[in-house]
Amino acid sequence: MSDDRSGTASPGGGLFAWRKDIDKDQWRAFIAAFMGWTLDAMDLLLFAFAVASIGHVFNLTEAEVGALFSVTLFASAFGGALFGIISDYVGRVRALTYTIILYSVFTGISAFSPNVAFLLVCRAILGLGMGGEWASGEVLVAEKWPKEHRGKVIGMVQSGWGLGYILAAILATLVIPTFKEGVSYTIPVLNVTLDGLDLGWRILFFIGVAPAFLVFYIRRHLDEPEVWKENKAHRDEGKHTEQGHGFTLGQIFAPDLIRYTITACLLTSLCMIAYWGLYFWLPQFLASDKGIGLDTQGFLWIIPINIGAFIGCNTFGFFSDKFGRRPVFVAYRLIMAVLVWFFGHARSLEAVIVLGPLIGFFGTGFYSGFGAIFSEIFPTRARGTAQGFCYNVGRGVSAIAPPLIGYLVGAYGFATGLTAVSVFAVAAALVVLTLPETKGKALD
Repeated sequence: MSDDRSGTASPGGGLFAWRKDIDKDQWRAFIAAFMGWTLDAMDLLLFAFAVASIGHVFNLTEAEVGALFSVTLFASAFGGALFGIISDYVGRVRALTYTIILYSVFTGISAFSPNVAFLLVCRAILGLGMGGEWASGEVLVAEKWPKEHRGKVIGMVQSGWGLGYILAAILATLVIPTFKEGVSYTIPVLNVTLDGLDLGWRILFFIGVAPAFLVFYIRRHLDEPEVWKENKAHRDEGKHTEQGHGFTLGQIFAPDLIRYTITACLLTSLCMIAYWGLYFWLPQFLASDKGIGLDTQGFLWIIPINIGAFIGCNTFGFFSDKFGRRPVFVAYRLIMAVLVWFFGHARSLEAVIVLGPLIGFFGTGFYSGFGAIFSEIFPTRARGTAQGFCYNVGRGVSAIAPPLIGYLVGAYGFATGLTAVSVFAVAAALVVLTLPETKGKALD
């Protein structure tokens, strides 16, 4: 089986001539995956902007709040593996809808948390959906789109992360300063007055239920990829069993795939420790006196940083389709390491203006490489399982990043904390060199 049915790239016609190769069904798959990932990012990162409020309300230290966020990352590892398996057996589209419902509903429920334990449970359950969304959406577009443009579409989908971060920043800037502790609020019509409550973070989380409405679009407009349908037919006929291919989670640890599984897990772990070590604490670095000291108005500077991330993810896809997955991935990781070191030692708005978008570009753009590389090194019979497992093992391991960097920041300052981030980024660049180059590979 392969995806050669999708056609070949159109010769000539300029930078965007490739769009002629894409049909309506493939565009719809992109829209569903892009929106699901964008809103996944928004829901997850609302927490990063609410760190100070949640810490104050529940009397938590920086490291403790970081550990609370880590529960979501750790749970996402299980969610990614679970929904990766589900997507291999019941379909990419169906699995995608389940994940979106899960993460959006429990983000909304967490707004009503009366204590830390309740919030912890909600964050853990929504983490299952967040982990599963990537595995379902990335595989969906990888199997729908032509192999010549696989890097591009995965880059475009991944760029939704930067857009989701921007949405979270805008909402936090509008909501948190408006609804804060010590101010009384009167609810119109009900004539109910609420005194001394910090409602900002709760309102943010309640808004997070909105992505659930995306499910209606997905179920109405999308069908499963042909390559998955063919694979399902073979599974139903028992052909995989005849070939010694049993349960998909077991397949990725079989002799022919275990090397890729271990290497991919190590790669995602190092990359995501670096990412979450930086991006979880980035809003506080901008706002806190320990960092740039811009107060909550510093949240707005997340926007140009993530405009850079949006461009970086899209650019990575074009570069990797032209120059290869490995060299582009390594370049992004090494450049990010250098930029973050300088950023961590900066203490001015000018540094944010100059370095911020570049950090967004290289510090997030590399994510576009995971979907292309993993879809090309793992076969269709276990692709969803492999991508979900490897990507979200990284998310689970990265749960150490918020409290680890939080400890370093609290004890030694942001310069030391972000230097640690750079070290992990360099280590990731070395690991990716051990994987094969797969640019242009047809899916089997």
